[in-house]
Amino acid sequence: MSGIIQLSPLDLSFAALLILALAGLSIRLRLGIEKRILISAVRTVIQLTLIGFVLKALFASAASGWVALMALTMLLAAGYEVTSRQKHKLRGAWGFGIGTGSMFISAFTVTFFALTVIISPEPWYAPRYAIPLLGMLLGNTMNGVSLSVNHLTQNVRSHRSVIETRLALGQTKSEAIADIRRESIRTGLIPIVNAMAAAGIVSLPGMMTGQILAGNLPLDAVRYQIMIMFMVSAGTGFGTLAAIWMTSHRLFDDRDRLRLDRLRS
Repeated sequence: MSGIIQLSPLDLSFAALLILALAGLSIRLRLGIEKRILISAVRTVIQLTLIGFVLKALFASAASGWVALMALTMLLAAGYEVTSRQKHKLRGAWGFGIGTGSMFISAFTVTFFALTVIISPEPWYAPRYAIPLLGMLLGNTMNGVSLSVNHLTQNVRSHRSVIETRLALGQTKSEAIADIRRESIRTGLIPIVNAMAAAGIVSLPGMMTGQILAGNLPLDAVRYQIMIMFMVSAGTGFGTLAAIWMTSHRLFDDRDRLRLDRLRS
């Protein structure tokens, strides 16, 4: 197979024209999101360029301490993004702590399992494998946690009277919001379930596409993609469950009273 076709800055500028066209369409239709589109595009360029240099240096050194620092930085950034996307955030550091903690429990555990049991590189924390795998797991888990927690807090606020009536009738806090909690978990899992259902028929997932573009054999790329999809699904599921459990617990006090004052308006 031939090598990778290198992309020049001019090639990327042609791709950027599509973003400019989308922003122009937003202005024309008065959608009001053109600024967010352009800022996000600029952030993408800056962040990916910087991470490219960081990964180049990290791959060259392969020191466990630098790998751990990179993983911690990624986790904290994901925790911040989860909190920033909530319409009704938990007050104080609780929102950040729950988001970060749930992703640590899920994404780091699943990544460690994949590195030590499935792939088994030498050493097991080899940054070439550890960082991309962790990044994919954190990114998808972040989306699941964000969607599920946002659904939970909004529905608890809108169904306050129903929940308090159930509590007054003798239900526990878990029973009073059981249906909202179940629906919140489903909301967080819908994107990854849809992605698995459509993989190979509607879309070629990113991991597989990247390997094929890099010159790997399609069947080898398929095997890696299957592994990634299963890992991402498990990580998203475990992370969503942990986040919903911790958030719903925080919304009540020790006497099973609903405490919406713990949410920001």
